[in-house]
Amino acid sequence: MRRISILGSTGSIGTQTLDVVRKNKKKFEVVAISANSSVDLLLQQIKEFKPKYVAVYDEISALKLKSMIPNDIKIEVLSGMEGLKAIAALDEIDVLLTAIVGMIGLVPTLTAIKNKKDIALANKETLVCAGDLVMSEAKKHNVKILPVDSEHSAIFQCLNGEQNKEIETIILTASGGPFRGKTKQDLLEVTKNQALKHPNWSMGRKISIDSSTLMNKGLEVIEAKWLFGVEHNQIDVVVHPQSIIHSMVQFVDSSVMAQLGCPDMRLPIQYALSYPNRTINDFERLDLAKIATLTFEKPNLETFPCLKIAYESLKMGGTYCAVLNSANEVLVNEFLEDKIGFYDIPYYIEKTLEAHNSIENPSLEDILEIDKWARSFVKNILTK
Repeated sequence: MRRISILGSTGSIGTQTLDVVRKNKKKFEVVAISANSSVDLLLQQIKEFKPKYVAVYDEISALKLKSMIPNDIKIEVLSGMEGLKAIAALDEIDVLLTAIVGMIGLVPTLTAIKNKKDIALANKETLVCAGDLVMSEAKKHNVKILPVDSEHSAIFQCLNGEQNKEIETIILTASGGPFRGKTKQDLLEVTKNQALKHPNWSMGRKISIDSSTLMNKGLEVIEAKWLFGVEHNQIDVVVHPQSIIHSMVQFVDSSVMAQLGCPDMRLPIQYALSYPNRTINDFERLDLAKIATLTFEKPNLETFPCLKIAYESLKMGGTYCAVLNSANEVLVNEFLEDKIGFYDIPYYIEKTLEAHNSIENPSLEDILEIDKWARSFVKNILTK
């Protein structure tokens, strides 16, 4: 029985994780769950999965949830960042699944690592902002970082039994998002509703916008560097609209290994929770004869400059990637609120990066301060 704590149980990855647990109740037990403020769904999850702890980041929502829980349900309600850290470090858990979106996942993830909990990582921002720090702590405490993103799970599976020094190139596949094939002129007046319509995957709002700008792929490039110990020039991106090959690895002998499957996030979630074993399931099986054709193309960096900016930030090193992430989080939220346009996202990310004085080998405190600076800078420049 693998005992799990879930950061972000009400989001897309969190709910799909609970579906995996629902189908494997003899293999997995949910000890703790958390959300920002979605108390109605949290209450449903509490009634079904009976966790011992729940953490609600928003303290007013935590009080509301506490008043909603029936008297016959015994559960400890925690709140704020301290609540997230508490459920990340529980003695009762074996693995922390981090499905929170954004920078907020960094501190509880580091807390779990320092308490020797394996990490099933769906929060890519953790490694984007603090990859060196997180991987160093994981090595120090002998903790496994098990990727949940479909692309990184694919690479992880391809490397199983291989030696990292024999990697020539990691090839991340991208669906191309809802605007594949469009020109920059086509997208000047694009709306959030158009950007949210991903052709293959069911995802949360923030990651859907990141997919439409290809920033999501840029963040995955940065994450791959830290997860697999490669350099920026060893990571390629190829657009693969069918989303059947989830990623590939080319080795020094020219062999290429790929992991294939139907587009279903429950598969990489289950693999991370079950590792090193595989678990029988009833997920859709891949029928290559039915699919018939798999196609590939280069990403258009003129139409989607966010991917290029992410590569440049990774190459520059220091705290540029943290600034990239923080600025992007603010700008995506502004776009979702109809306050800025589609191409304002890369434009103001570049402005923020230009204004930043990078720090080499930053501490956690440095990264948290830089996150505050970047968010403040973006909001000030937008106001002006």
